[in-house]
Amino acid sequence: MQALNFPKFSFRFKNSENKVSIFDPIRKKFVILQPEEWVRQHCVLYLIKEKGYPKSLINVEKELTINALKKRYDIVVFNTDGSIHIIVECKSTKISVDQTTFDQIAQYNLTLNASYLMVTNGLNHYYCQMDFENERYQFLKDIPDYK
Repeated sequence: MQALNFPKFSFRFKNSENKVSIFDPIRKKFVILQPEEWVRQHCVLYLIKEKGYPKSLINVEKELTINALKKRYDIVVFNTDGSIHIIVECKSTKISVDQTTFDQIAQYNLTLNASYLMVTNGLNHYYCQMDFENERYQFLKDIPDYK
């Protein structure tokens, strides 16, 4: 798999029926290693190891309904009160992060009301803080560490 713009992390892999799987520490199972999953697993370890978020506050690949359509978010980090702190949208390295990607995560956030958004294709990362009062987001250099 391609090297990504994240710190170096150690992963667990297994090979079964000519398919490589990577261990997801949040879902506690091996999942097929696809390009987007490679980015997602780097992002999960970034949140845990670099930003200090507890695994217990992180959720991966869950379904949500937006305007009667079923969608799946990549990663959500909760606050201890159950509200959503961060939504992360992961894309394959082959997908460029553009306005469509931001529109997608902004649409998810209409339902989820996260304070922070992160969009990454593993090479480029974008971080935003929501300003609900003015219905805008402000770009940041990084998302905050867990407190």
